[in-house]
Amino acid sequence: MYGENGCPNAQQPPDLPAPGTLMVDTGHGDRVGEFRGLAGPYWSLRPVGGGAEWEAEPHRVRPALLIEQLRARTARLNARSRGEVL
Repeated sequence: MYGENGCPNAQQPPDLPAPGTLMVDTGHGDRVGEFRGLAGPYWSLRPVGGGAEWEAEPHRVRPALLIEQLRARTARLNARSRGEVL
């Protein structure tokens, strides 16, 4: 039996990752970003190494695999070496 406010099919939001954890936003083309915190019902992510934050739906975000973390960090370092970012 469920309580007044209970619903057997309600999705629980995923646990919050630690700030700085690299996550993949599957709702925005598998974009990799650092978890920054909550923005209302959304999670706030930003590009690896800085940049403009974006909001992601928590159920569309997952932890980045090691290879995805490496790719994101390498891309940032390559852009920096080309002078595209600071």
